[in-house]
Amino acid sequence: MTNKYNPYCKFTRVWIPDPEEVWKAAEIIRDFKEGQPVIHLKLEDETSLEYPVGRDSNPLPFLRNPDILVGENDLTALSYLHEPAVLHNLKVRFLESNHIYTYCGIVLVAINPYEQLQIYGEEVINAYTGQNMGDMDPHIFAVAEEAYKQMARDERNQSIIVSGESGAGKTVSAKYAMRFFATVGGSANDTNVEEKVLASNPIMEAIGNAKTTRNDNSSRFGKYIQIGFSRRYHIIGANMRTYLLEKSRVVFQAEEERNYHIFYQLCASSSLAEFKDLSLSSAEEFIYTSLGENIFIEGVNDAEDFVKTREAFTLLGIKDSSQVTIFKIIASILHLGNVEICSERDGDSCRISSNDAHLQHFCRLLGVELQQMEHWLCHRKLVTASETYVKNMTNKQAHNARDALAKHIYARMFDWIVEHINMALHTSMKQHSFIGVLDIYGFETFEVNSFEQFCINYANEKLQQQFNSHVFKLEQEEYMKEQIPWTLIDFYDNQPCIDLIEAKLGILDLLDEECKVPRGTDQNWAQKLYKQHSSSAHFKKPRMSNVSFIVIHFADKVEYQCEGFLVKNRDTVYDEQINILKASQFQMVADLFHEKDDPVPSKSKINVRSAKSTPKAPNKDHRKTVGHQFRNSLHLLMETLNATTPHYVRCIKPNDDKEAFSFDSGRAVQQLRACGVLETIRISAAGYPSRWTYPDFFNRYRVLLKKKDMMSPDKKLVCKNLLETLIKDPDMFQFGKTKIFFRAGQVAYLEKLRADKFRSACIKIQKTVRGWLQRIRYRKIRRSVTLLQRYGRGYLARRYAEYLRLNKAAIVCQKQYRMVRDRRAYLRVRQAVITIQAYTRGMYTRRIYMEFLLHHKAMIIQKVVRGWLQRKKFLRARAAAIVIQCAFRRVRAKRQLKQLKIEARSAEHLKKLNTGMENKIVQLQRKMDDQSKGLRTQNDQLQQVNVTLGSEVEKLQKQLERARVQGGDSQLTSLQEELDKMREQLEEASLQKKKMKEEHSTEKLDLQQRVVELEKENTLLKSEKEELNQRILQQSNSTEVDGSVASPKEATLQKELDQERQRYQNLLKEFSRLEQRYDNLKEEVSLPKFHPGHRRNASNQSSLESDSNYPSISTSEVGDTEDSMQLVEEMGMEKAAMDIGLFMKLQKRVRELEGERKRLQASVEKMEEINMRKGSESKSPISDQETADLAYENLKRQELETENKKLKNDLNELRKAVAERASQNNSSNELQDGYNVLLSQLKAATEELDARKEEVIILRTQIVSTAQLLEKNDLSERNNVSDEKSEEPMDKEEALKAYQGLSETKKLLEAQLQTQSRQHKDELEALHTQIELLRDDIEKKQELLNYTAALSPEAKVEYSVQQEITRLTNDNLDLKELVEKLEKNERKLKKQLRIYMKKVQELEAAQAAAAALRAKPELSRQVTVQRKEKDFEGMLEYNKEDEPLLLRMLIADMMPSAVSATVPCLPAYILFMCIRHADYINDDQKVESLLTSTINYIKKVLKKSEDFEMTSFWLANTSRLLHCLKQYSGDETFMKQNTGKQNEHCLKNFDLAEYRQVLSDLSIQIYQQLIKVAEGIIQPMIVSAMLESESIPSLAGVKPMGYRNRSSSMDTDAGAPSSYTLEALIRQLGQFHGIMRDHGMDPEIMGQVVRQLFHCINAVTLNNLLLRKDVCSWSTGMQLRYNTSQMEEWLRANNLFQSNAAATLEAIIQAAQLLQVKKKTSQDAEAICSLCTSLTTQQIVKILNLYTPLNEFEERVTVSFIRNIQNNLQDRNDPPQLLVDTKQTFPVVFPYAPSALSLETLHIPASLGLDFLVRV
Repeated sequence: MTNKYNPYCKFTRVWIPDPEEVWKAAEIIRDFKEGQPVIHLKLEDETSLEYPVGRDSNPLPFLRNPDILVGENDLTALSYLHEPAVLHNLKVRFLESNHIYTYCGIVLVAINPYEQLQIYGEEVINAYTGQNMGDMDPHIFAVAEEAYKQMARDERNQSIIVSGESGAGKTVSAKYAMRFFATVGGSANDTNVEEKVLASNPIMEAIGNAKTTRNDNSSRFGKYIQIGFSRRYHIIGANMRTYLLEKSRVVFQAEEERNYHIFYQLCASSSLAEFKDLSLSSAEEFIYTSLGENIFIEGVNDAEDFVKTREAFTLLGIKDSSQVTIFKIIASILHLGNVEICSERDGDSCRISSNDAHLQHFCRLLGVELQQMEHWLCHRKLVTASETYVKNMTNKQAHNARDALAKHIYARMFDWIVEHINMALHTSMKQHSFIGVLDIYGFETFEVNSFEQFCINYANEKLQQQFNSHVFKLEQEEYMKEQIPWTLIDFYDNQPCIDLIEAKLGILDLLDEECKVPRGTDQNWAQKLYKQHSSSAHFKKPRMSNVSFIVIHFADKVEYQCEGFLVKNRDTVYDEQINILKASQFQMVADLFHEKDDPVPSKSKINVRSAKSTPKAPNKDHRKTVGHQFRNSLHLLMETLNATTPHYVRCIKPNDDKEAFSFDSGRAVQQLRACGVLETIRISAAGYPSRWTYPDFFNRYRVLLKKKDMMSPDKKLVCKNLLETLIKDPDMFQFGKTKIFFRAGQVAYLEKLRADKFRSACIKIQKTVRGWLQRIRYRKIRRSVTLLQRYGRGYLARRYAEYLRLNKAAIVCQKQYRMVRDRRAYLRVRQAVITIQAYTRGMYTRRIYMEFLLHHKAMIIQKVVRGWLQRKKFLRARAAAIVIQCAFRRVRAKRQLKQLKIEARSAEHLKKLNTGMENKIVQLQRKMDDQSKGLRTQNDQLQQVNVTLGSEVEKLQKQLERARVQGGDSQLTSLQEELDKMREQLEEASLQKKKMKEEHSTEKLDLQQRVVELEKENTLLKSEKEELNQRILQQSNSTEVDGSVASPKEATLQKELDQERQRYQNLLKEFSRLEQRYDNLKEEVSLPKFHPGHRRNASNQSSLESDSNYPSISTSEVGDTEDSMQLVEEMGMEKAAMDIGLFMKLQKRVRELEGERKRLQASVEKMEEINMRKGSESKSPISDQETADLAYENLKRQELETENKKLKNDLNELRKAVAERASQNNSSNELQDGYNVLLSQLKAATEELDARKEEVIILRTQIVSTAQLLEKNDLSERNNVSDEKSEEPMDKEEALKAYQGLSETKKLLEAQLQTQSRQHKDELEALHTQIELLRDDIEKKQELLNYTAALSPEAKVEYSVQQEITRLTNDNLDLKELVEKLEKNERKLKKQLRIYMKKVQELEAAQAAAAALRAKPELSRQVTVQRKEKDFEGMLEYNKEDEPLLLRMLIADMMPSAVSATVPCLPAYILFMCIRHADYINDDQKVESLLTSTINYIKKVLKKSEDFEMTSFWLANTSRLLHCLKQYSGDETFMKQNTGKQNEHCLKNFDLAEYRQVLSDLSIQIYQQLIKVAEGIIQPMIVSAMLESESIPSLAGVKPMGYRNRSSSMDTDAGAPSSYTLEALIRQLGQFHGIMRDHGMDPEIMGQVVRQLFHCINAVTLNNLLLRKDVCSWSTGMQLRYNTSQMEEWLRANNLFQSNAAATLEAIIQAAQLLQVKKKTSQDAEAICSLCTSLTTQQIVKILNLYTPLNEFEERVTVSFIRNIQNNLQDRNDPPQLLVDTKQTFPVVFPYAPSALSLETLHIPASLGLDFLVRV
């Protein structure tokens, strides 16, 4: 440093002590020279002050840092490192910028804002993930990321130590750190360990947190959570240790404090039914919860928190029974506190009332004996060497014992819960590493400090020692790494204080010794302390007390009161009471109090272990004290921390009033001193705190160099020469390998020199510019004066000319006015005369007209009356004639009726009615005659045989004749009666049939009339519609003018379409993610179950059960109707309509029903053939085999009927469900139409089945009757032994057969009648349905008319246009369907014709060849036959066995480089040509197998490869295959751009629309994978290229960097990659674009890819800008604007500007402009609000808060300006999140892009190895 430089000169700003604000800012107003007694200062309120200084009294005041350094992220970056600078920097960041986090070296200082901030969302976690710690703004997530990164990089366990006062936010900070680990290191499987880790927080807060005077949610215990990670750094488990639970809070709380939260939560939920058994009420009713006199916390609902606690218990796997027992134990503690202990009269004993309800509840809830507990609460057992006796306790002793028991029960329950939480978080997997989070109490000092404060401060002494050694170690490592000479730094070592507490004969040792003394007291222990440690520098005895002592800790002196130390250290609970609890009838309660052996510590490895040691045995002599246990657990904790890399978070409480963003400097300084932050500053300031890399130093201070020095290529040498010139003292700086180290204050000196240089340069620039401006102004004024003179003279001349012109005009006006006035008077008189004449003539004319009118009316009346009289006379005569005619006709009708009745009773009429029946009877009669002839021949044979048995035959004949005589007559009569009845029934049926036909015809006529009326109304509506169309045509010109009005609506519709497409593609993305996860889980499951040897899959698992997202479209696969029904009901109408699988299942079901119908019909035909054969064969006896076949056929028919019923029911249910869904979703006409078609198909199939079923029933009836007749005939032939006289019985049998035939005929007629009635009903239903549809149509049209009438003309035109477009679209679709059907039929017929023609040609050729062979003579020489070149059709043929080889060569083993020199998308063309051939040969299985396998192979290839080139290659090929399927589908929509040859190559037999949808979804998935791969490549480059690289040289200013910018996470020596430039990023984008272009990807898809990548660049850049203070400056804004312009230029150069990719950069463009504009006045605020439309209010305010001037000439953004911005933007409805979602994806669209390539000209390279393909 030069001798001339005096830091305490005029205008220097300093800090002076202040009793209220701790430190106060001031400015020196006179130069101070060494030796002067005072410094003349001026305070900020303009008051003067003489500040005394001296070597012994007051030292020189601390110097203030330059304004450019105020508000730094890292306190170690300050030039002057001292307490006021640290305090001021924290205050400015906290109050002005609302930043609660600040780095201080390796420490993160977190100030409690007492307000919920939106800085902990998942998007913030994503922003900090993978970032270096110094790159982003300070945050708890940055510390967690640093720990996670070092664990993965260094293979070393980590620890995060969170400490601070009660209310400083320790628990919240630890909670957010664990949330970060749970998000970043989520478990690899579905165990949800991270959720369980987070679920432990509400439980531990409920049982371990309480309200204190300083904090509403204060942790009253310390905890250390170890989160275990696997080798892939996923969370696999966790473990928790707890330290020093404040058990005294269970029985005592100070004023305005509460007990633990769980007590109040349980009392708030006591009204629930499951807690009635606990006998709880309000917390005010219990002593243990009402001592603080306030049981409520503002803004906290204990009942809701209790629900969360129970949910956490359940999530961690604690059973409901265990939870109930826990709640019983908690309730029992409350009841125990209310047990009333009464003193006896002697005062030496006490008692408890036997009727004490609370004691009864206590014993009942814990399951212990009431009498024993009542006894031992008032007595204790004394054991001596010789005897044991029971002693009464005083009232005070009994209260103390009761409270001790309550504390002991709660502590045991607390340990049990912690143990089971650890069991739930435990994992059987091997733990590779862990990160520990220590949430422990900070240094505490109160008015009265007891044993708890002593243990807390003891723990903080140990942690501070570890912290000091770690900081010292890091400093030493930094110096050694940079090869700086190491000088010993003197720092505070608190080992003497720790020895005072824990060494032999220390405070804890003497305390344990006093506890072993039978009658040890606190006073005796205090005297031993005074005697033993009076000479210690860290121990003092208070002057005015003999029962307290003072320990001088590293943070402050603390006076401890000895009272209660022994009792709390002993933690005595009487064994008798514990034994009672051990005998509880509840197993869990008994287990709580059984002792366990202490765990054996392991020295070889730090393992997770229990948080608290428990006594070994019930013997109190060997029981460990609380102090001993705490010391052991603390030593174990320190061993763990020393074995890990620690990270420190110091939480600061800004005020004691819990006010949001209020800063109390006194309280903050007290905590900064206590938590070691200032010690870190002191250690850093003792060495070289300021450190610059050589490039940064050169860029910052090169303005101090001369031009010739800057030309040197060795920047390191230039920096050394500059420093040696500027700073003369060589001890003020040191040169390291990569950095320059400065002493404190040297950077401020360099900044002053730099500012002076800039100031002089600015003055020179201002002088020159002001002179130039004045000259410009003078010239402008002179030009203005000359111009004004010229214009003035011209103005005077023009004014005189105007005067002359006006004078002449006035004369002309006067002349004209006078003429007009006289003419108007004349015309007025003339008009009056004409009017009078007209009125007079009109009056006379009207009189004459009235006379004529009266005469005319009289004539009309006469004419009407005369006509009426004549008509009345005619009507009387006609009525009389009609009466006569009616009488005559009635007589004639009666006669005809009588004649008809007679004829109806006659047999002829019946014969006419039953003509068909008689024919059938005649047929039956003929059959019976034939059979009777056969019987006669058999009788003749029987007579010859029975000659020898004459006597017996005669007897039998006589008996037979008798029997016939007796029963024949009666039987005939009965048969005749039945026949008459049947005839009557037939007549009635025919009449009824006629009646129904008549009703049907009448109703049909009515319906037809109604239809005609509706058609008329429809024509009217059509005419009105045509009128509207004409009006639309008339107003077409106006609509063109108003096109701009419709554009916002079109934009809105487009936006909605994009949103729908986005949702669909997000579902696809989620499906692919779940599919990937399922595959991973399947692989994990298959690994342990692997067995060597051959395995084969089940035969029913086809290739469709692979990776394909959609089911196969094979006609052989039949879906289940019930499953389809369920899917329709669950998914809803719209989703079901879009689900191809469901639609195909329904179609397959229809096909199955059709097949079932055909099978039934075939079975009926088969039965008819059997009957025909039986009729033709001879009447032989029926064999057993035939009987069995007949039974089998009957059984089979019954089964088919049952199956048909089931199918019918399923179809009805399906139809109902679909109809309901369709009615609920009337908004989608396309879905409605599709389902109507489907329903019509199902209905038709059902009706066909019913008809076939009826036919089967009828035929089966005929078959059965025929079989019965044949059996009867056979029996009669075998048993008939009568002679020729038996003709009369045969007639009877014939009559019987005729009757049976009539019965069968009757059944047939009834069946036909039922069929006709059913058809009639169906027709009626169809007509009713048609009527309803027409009514609905009319109502809709009426509503449309009403709606149209209510619209404005413009809206009416637009609405009518939309309706007309919709109608035309629907008509067009119907016509297209019809055309497609006709074209399909045409193609089929053409194909058949070609086949026939080909066969005919082959036959003719064969015949001609044969004829030629026969006629041709032998040739004398050899003839060469020329082969005609074959005309290829653009198809490739392959064998079915070669399909796996084809897919392997074309997909699995295909490399993009192999086809780089051929046609782009060659694999897609080859696959499509193979599909064309399979379509040509009409092989549906081959088409299905090839397409499905292709999709699966592509998925497998992409699953294995995460390469951009491979992904781009298959995206291009998949989309090309999709386009080929569209181009050659035969659909006219896709054939418009085809050539004639291409149209000939269209698919002939199959419609692959479903597969087009599958391929479209696959393309979307590949696109999403491509975006993921590309973003993963460019994401590490974005921040460096867009924000950090110097695109414009010498523009960026460099600021001093703190410790975090040189932390271990930025170690570049380990081979870390260098920073990326903008050119590298653009080069990478160009490489992506080139790869996609080479692969033949569609330009539209490339544009969408680039747009998505530009969105990623925008989001990552803006998020980093919002989280980094160092880049929020004017120079960064200039660099960013230049970078974005280069990106836009790249888009234009590659013809990608129309892809809207540039629009995604709008946010960072506006952010760059925001950094560059002025930020002072209200006009600037309005300009910013109008400029930053793409930025949210939070983002604008955040950037303004982060804005940092790089030079002293820039000004900071004031708080008032930011408030003005917020007021102007308060009407905006911005989203609440601060950061941009980097995972947002735009919906992708694949526009149709046909290929001009002719398939027949395609050449397949031999290198592909596809020789087995044959061109066709």
